[in-house]
Amino acid sequence: MTFKAFFDRPLQAVLRLLPLAVLGAALLGGCSAMVAQNPGGALKPVNAVAEGSDGRVLLKGADVVAYFTQGRYVQGSPQFSRVYEGVTLRFASAEHRALFDAAPARYLPQYGGYCANGIVYAIPWGGDADSFIVADGKLYIFGGQGSRLAFELDRPGNIKLADGYWAGEVKGSNSLWQRSKRLVFRVPHYKSGEELARLVAASQSQKP
Repeated sequence: MTFKAFFDRPLQAVLRLLPLAVLGAALLGGCSAMVAQNPGGALKPVNAVAEGSDGRVLLKGADVVAYFTQGRYVQGSPQFSRVYEGVTLRFASAEHRALFDAAPARYLPQYGGYCANGIVYAIPWGGDADSFIVADGKLYIFGGQGSRLAFELDRPGNIKLADGYWAGEVKGSNSLWQRSKRLVFRVPHYKSGEELARLVAASQSQKP
């Protein structure tokens, strides 16, 4: 069944099919992804992947300190890793690892490293290490250039929405269940990718 066919069904039918949708997503996404994204510690859920002997590597090993010290994406090394709240972080140097150890909360990405624009709609999904902004001392990761530009259309408003959904609904939830729930029961201000692309294009066209 396509997503369009799923959403075109009456609400009662959708409610009956929701558990099947969640199960199908788990089968398609793989159990390893579900386990990697849902540690038992305070970081649940988190944008992590299983890699080698590491069960959950944050942002596929991106050095979270480098965003602040170098202003760019830098890939970390397994040689300089640290397990924090059940999640493995990798760093490009021992110095960066030491900086993280001294103040973990300062360097961790917002919203578990998921796409910040997705959390605006309470959906923990996506997030590419090389698409980011650092604003007011906080790191925000995005699912690509389009997501970042959409978020930047109203950065203060979107941060307020994302902060609210993260604190009140997403944090501590199972990523798969939360994602599936909010893809069906959408937030009132939900906008599709197509709608956001149009808004971004309109904003870009107005720039000199």
